[in-house]
Amino acid sequence: MQEEIILSGFGGQGVLFAGMVLAYAGMDSGKNVTWIPSYGPEMRGGTAHVTVIVADGEIGSPVIRRPSAALVLNNPSMEKYELLVREGGALVYNSSLISSPPRRTDIRYAAVPASDIAAELGSVKMANIVALGALVATTGVLPLDALVQALRAHLPESKRQLFEPNVQALQRGAELAVPSA
Repeated sequence: MQEEIILSGFGGQGVLFAGMVLAYAGMDSGKNVTWIPSYGPEMRGGTAHVTVIVADGEIGSPVIRRPSAALVLNNPSMEKYELLVREGGALVYNSSLISSPPRRTDIRYAAVPASDIAAELGSVKMANIVALGALVATTGVLPLDALVQALRAHLPESKRQLFEPNVQALQRGAELAVPSA
């Protein structure tokens, strides 16, 4: 198994953190992992994305040209990465913010109102984690519990109070991920 995943959104939406949680979960599960962040000089408000590869075997290159899955949190990311997902892959998108409908018929989609769910849970800043839960449920790259354990093990002490809300966000996203064909 080798999943090549791109997570993308505006700077400040937490895509780098979501990718880091996914990477830690993979490493802690004994998988080989790469995590490569990329963001413009603006950071907040500019575009940010991270590539994560989770594999059972060796990873030949950390560069992803045709991801097997993408998680997108805004319209510019949808426009860019929907076209790059390989045939048969999956795209999870934040339907709270993305107005353009999916265009392809050869990939699976999971529309998750991540921002709305995060707001219900108390902070729109958790939309990234809601979407991450949906991504894991849609792709099966790792069990949801592996992400919970990664949060438990790697969340900084200064952010410990966010552990339970983030677990709730992961679970809600996973529950709502109903991929379309």
